[in-house]
Amino acid sequence: MSRSVLYMSMSLDGFITGPDDDASQGLGRGGERLHAWLGESDERPMFHPPGASGQVFGELLATGAVLVGRRTFDHAGQWGGDHHDGVPIFVPTRGAPGEPASDGVHYVTDGIESAMAQAKAAAGDRNVLVHGASTAQSCLEAGVLDDLEIHLIPLLLGAGRPLFGALGDPQALELTRVIDAPGVTHLHYRVTA
Repeated sequence: MSRSVLYMSMSLDGFITGPDDDASQGLGRGGERLHAWLGESDERPMFHPPGASGQVFGELLATGAVLVGRRTFDHAGQWGGDHHDGVPIFVPTRGAPGEPASDGVHYVTDGIESAMAQAKAAAGDRNVLVHGASTAQSCLEAGVLDDLEIHLIPLLLGAGRPLFGALGDPQALELTRVIDAPGVTHLHYRVTA
C-alpha cells in the first residue's frame, strides 16, 4: 500500500533553506550545505551518497510519484519535468496553472486531499515523495501525510524557511528509525495522530 513520505534536509534549528531563498538561489544563502550529505567527490557525482545515506537516498528514488508545492516546484526549475525516473509529479496550486513542464506534471486545483489521492493512485504500491514546507504542513493538517524522513544536518542557519513554522494543531509522531551517517542523521517518523 502506498504511503506518503516527506523527505527533507533540515538544519538543527529547523530550517530547510537559508535566508533569501528564491528562484535564482533555491536553497538560500548557505542552504546548499543542507544537501552536502548527498555527496560529491572526485570519485562520485552529486546525488550518489555512500553507505547508509545511499540506502536512504535509494528509498527516496524508489517512490512512484511526487507531490510538491508550487513554490518549491518553480524554484527547482520544475526539475525539467522529471524529478526522477519519469514518475508523475502532482503540484497542488490555487492559481491558474501554467503550461506543464512535461506530460508527467499534473497541476491539481481542488485541494491537498485530492492531490494526495491522485498521487497515491499513480504511485500504485510505491510511496509518494512529498516536497515543500507549506505542502508538508498542509498534508499534516489534512491528515494525508503518513511518514517523515528528516535528514538532520549539524548546522545552525539562524534564519531561512522553517519546515514546521505554521502548524495549527500539535502532531504526534513515532520515531521508527535513526541512521547516523557522516554529516547527517536520518530520522524516520510515522505520523500517529
